[in-house]
Amino acid sequence: MADIAGAGVIRHIWITVADKTAAGPYVLRDLVLRMFWDGTEYPQVEVPLGDFFCNGFGERALVTSEPIVVAPTSGMNSYFPMPFRAGARIELASEHGGPIGGVFFQVDYTIGDDFDDWPGYFHAQWRRSNGTTAHGEDHVILDGVAGTGTYVGTYVALASLQRFWWGEGEVKFYLDGDTNLPSLCSTGLEDYAGGAWAFQDALRTEPAPRIVTFSAPYCGYPFASATDTTKASEFSTSMLPMHALYRWHLPDPIYFKERLKVTMQQIGTWDHGLFERSDDISTTAYWYQTTISTPFPALPSVDDRTPR
Repeated sequence: MADIAGAGVIRHIWITVADKTAAGPYVLRDLVLRMFWDGTEYPQVEVPLGDFFCNGFGERALVTSEPIVVAPTSGMNSYFPMPFRAGARIELASEHGGPIGGVFFQVDYTIGDDFDDWPGYFHAQWRRSNGTTAHGEDHVILDGVAGTGTYVGTYVALASLQRFWWGEGEVKFYLDGDTNLPSLCSTGLEDYAGGAWAFQDALRTEPAPRIVTFSAPYCGYPFASATDTTKASEFSTSMLPMHALYRWHLPDPIYFKERLKVTMQQIGTWDHGLFERSDDISTTAYWYQTTISTPFPALPSVDDRTPR
């Protein structure tokens, strides 16, 4: 998608692809976006295309936020500034089971910028816990980050594998010398995304409350569904409830000087109190470092990324 020599800053990326083909309904998970700075052999961004643009599960959702915009119909935009000292390369790899048709894109950048005017190299990493963690074990959003930098955002795509409310888990940031206790800790997942009280239109039981999605500059809950819009199975149009949310730490960045680890508890609640859960959670972490990161853990295979 781009191969740039010299110093500069990528200012805007626009891309659109079909989200379904005859070969399968999960093009947005089957395509992998990779970015490399200053000639490194390993990527500093490695995320399924849809998840990078807050469209997890291979499903479309409109997003109107400061750094990520998904506009009708399926125009995906990134406004994260991505500075580099000596060069930049952006690749899109397909692991789809057949042809995906056209890929249309535009990359806008400036050249000759002073790298030291920016917070560092842009990074983004994707991880998934597909019901594989034990009860009481946190999902890891990000780990193994060493150096100085700024954490700027989180995208969460969660498919509920158990009954009742799923969003009481705390998002925890372990900075520098933190061990058992994090420096920052949210009060619950929907609170972390700027919402409250389960993203409902009212606090009531009768009639059943209605889920309300929203998309705002720095936080949002743009997607909620329990319908199989892929129609990949002839037997049922229902599926496990899916939820997606984002939180951008742009006006309130999280700084670290030596190390960073970010985790998310898996905790739900019902009339009888809180309980540990193990759901299907996919997350994308976005951050800057003054140095290029060490290689990421291996990205899960296309089969292990498929939302089924």
